[in-house]
Amino acid sequence: MPETPEDSPAQRARDRQRLSRALQASIGFVLLLVIAFGIQAMVDWRALAVRPGEWAGLAGLLGAPLLHGSPGHLIANASALLVLGTLALAVYPKATLRGLPLMWLGSGLGAWLLGDPGSHHLGASGVTHGLMFLVFVLGLLRRDRPSVAAGMIAFLFYGGMLLTILPQEPGVSWQSHLGGAVGGVLAAFWFRRADPQLPRRRYSWEIEEEEAQRAARLQAETLEPPAPDDVPVLWQRPPADDARGVVLPFPSRARARDLDDDTPPASR
Repeated sequence: MPETPEDSPAQRARDRQRLSRALQASIGFVLLLVIAFGIQAMVDWRALAVRPGEWAGLAGLLGAPLLHGSPGHLIANASALLVLGTLALAVYPKATLRGLPLMWLGSGLGAWLLGDPGSHHLGASGVTHGLMFLVFVLGLLRRDRPSVAAGMIAFLFYGGMLLTILPQEPGVSWQSHLGGAVGGVLAAFWFRRADPQLPRRRYSWEIEEEEAQRAARLQAETLEPPAPDDVPVLWQRPPADDARGVVLPFPSRARARDLDDDTPPASR
């Protein structure tokens, strides 16, 4: 297959570098959650959780996504962050970074506005829902090949998040899920043009089809008659005052008949 600029080694190296940076950023955030969970066992974390309806509970808008109630809770959110964070940062690095505050704060605001009084909301699940909705909605809005592929991957692994923004089971903060999802949708609409479209890799059948069309155009140009201006002039009408040549006289009919009578008969 002939090499194209979209499929050059330099472009493939940039794609690998982008994916590597996205994975490293996601792993770094997961490690931050693990450290916060270790510190959480030694301090009173309730001051950093979202407490609905309480003004003091607004501090949880910043601290709640770093807290988790159990190792299982942490592992579930960490795995989703690794997949969705890497996917979002690899395809939409600028939109993800600009939309992260919306998803982070939206998660806490949803819990603070809609949660039951006296409850405590914590965990990064609102952020994970925001990332999934960001990637999925951007795939619908942009509709280029990488965006559609990223949206399908996100829906394949975490399409169930479309349902967990509604009340499903007790003890699960669907309010923070809903707030994070709203933040992700808003970020998708506001920052959908923040990242330029990635160069599209062309397949061999596309290149062969273009070459066939180019060959057909060249063949049509060679078989097409030339334009009138390109045809050489072989004869020009002389001016009216020029001699038009010698006119040969033709014998009269009587003279032609006499000539026929004087002709001897053919020998048999």
